[in-house]
Amino acid sequence: MTTVASASGAAHLSPEEAVRRIAQARELVLSEVHKVIIGQDEMIEQMLICIFARGHCLTIGVPGLAKTLTVSTLAQALQLKFSRIQFTPDLMPSDITGTEIIDQDPSTGKRSFRFVKGPVFANIVLADEINRTPPKTQAALLQAMQEYEVTSAGVTYPLEQPFFVMATQNPIEQEGTYPLPEAQLDRFMLSINVSYPTRAEEREIVTATTQTVRRDIHPVLTGKDILWIQQLVRQVPASQHMIDYAVDLVRATRPKEPPSPDFVKKWLAWGAGPRAAQYLILGAKARAILHGRYAVTAEDIRHMAYPVLRHRIFTNFNADAEGVDVDQIIEKLLETVPEPSYGEPVTPRPRVERGPARPGPAPTGGVASPPASAAPAAPPPGPGAATPAPAGPPAARPQPVPVSPPGVGPTPPPAVPSPVAPPGVAGPGSPPAVPSPMAPPPGPAPVSPPAAPPVYGQPTWVPPAAPVAPPPAPGGSAGPISPPGAPVAPPPAGGPARPMPVSPPPASPPPGPTPPPKR
Repeated sequence: MTTVASASGAAHLSPEEAVRRIAQARELVLSEVHKVIIGQDEMIEQMLICIFARGHCLTIGVPGLAKTLTVSTLAQALQLKFSRIQFTPDLMPSDITGTEIIDQDPSTGKRSFRFVKGPVFANIVLADEINRTPPKTQAALLQAMQEYEVTSAGVTYPLEQPFFVMATQNPIEQEGTYPLPEAQLDRFMLSINVSYPTRAEEREIVTATTQTVRRDIHPVLTGKDILWIQQLVRQVPASQHMIDYAVDLVRATRPKEPPSPDFVKKWLAWGAGPRAAQYLILGAKARAILHGRYAVTAEDIRHMAYPVLRHRIFTNFNADAEGVDVDQIIEKLLETVPEPSYGEPVTPRPRVERGPARPGPAPTGGVASPPASAAPAAPPPGPGAATPAPAGPPAARPQPVPVSPPGVGPTPPPAVPSPVAPPGVAGPGSPPAVPSPMAPPPGPAPVSPPAAPPVYGQPTWVPPAAPVAPPPAPGGSAGPISPPGAPVAPPPAGGPARPMPVSPPPASPPPGPTPPPKR
């Protein structure tokens, strides 16, 4: 006998090893069952899902499809105690649960009541043709299926775990039957429809059952293994996305709910309850772990929708008149209800390609001129001034607007960049600007003006056409005067730039602070 995990070593298994062993045990169980049962893979897998999810199943099929034989063979492969109850119209509840009899002690002659357990005290109970017994006998299974206990004469007896009820029904003959009420149908986790075998399977059935060969069933799992698998199934993660999908499917079956489709309101008289969503998730978890996966997928939920919802939704007269059955409604429901989505779709932004900045001439010191978009109006060039070089075409990318120098107001950007007069020098015909006092530099190096923001594309400054006067010697006089209209070179790329002392023009020299001597 092959077991999944021992009682001591089951707790020390990794999740990967546990899932691998369960998937391997599934293959072994199927191989043992298929020694007797030919075909019917879907029915056997759904029965295993029901067992591992701790539920009960209702099997519906015509006579001769091996429903009873499959359940008994499965009990042998799982090494569980099996009992069969043939439901008949004269069956009483005490015939299922057990009864008290008068027992007499032969030595003392004293009489007492003794409880004799019925066939429900087993691990797998086969309720064969459950719809042929009266409702009071059918109701005797309710406490056992839900509470896993039996009460008789005021005494409650617990049932041995694991415990499963597998009932069968014949859909053809309905005379003398008692259809299960909706409350008891809802206790069954799955409703399994057994179909006819294929031609190849039926030929193999005839060949195997008309010979004297008998194959023995070897146990694969034990009751402790099944209890451990049941606990592991409930630990399989199911995301909120999958839970919402199961809830949306169940709520869409209710014709009186607002989100239900129009065909549901037309064909269904009653929908599924909350227990359907619970069994959808549990069945999807058991199916995922049987197939060697670690989480629930939407395909698992869609696969379990048929056996879970088949006996929980009820058609009305319109569906019966149009020949629409429950499976067709479930199929259309899966096509209509989408998987839920969360968040907003992310729209990709177009990527802007930035060209490399053009290198300019080597800096020669001086004061940086602001870009042309915010350059103040320059006075006309004086006599002898060099004509500035024409600027290149304007850049296609909009230029950032820097801060204007103090004391000079911004003007609209001209079509062609104009040279900038040095700070503190006023052009002819304009009032002299009031100079702003500058604080002496805190350190040995003079304070550098703020650097202009980087501009991509065409440079906004113009190369100087005339040489720039060198700084004066310490204690000496100012050097030659630069023309008022001559442009000034930009500051070097790194390090602070020293302010260049400029001598006033001979026309009207404005008062200004004397620049600090060079150190």
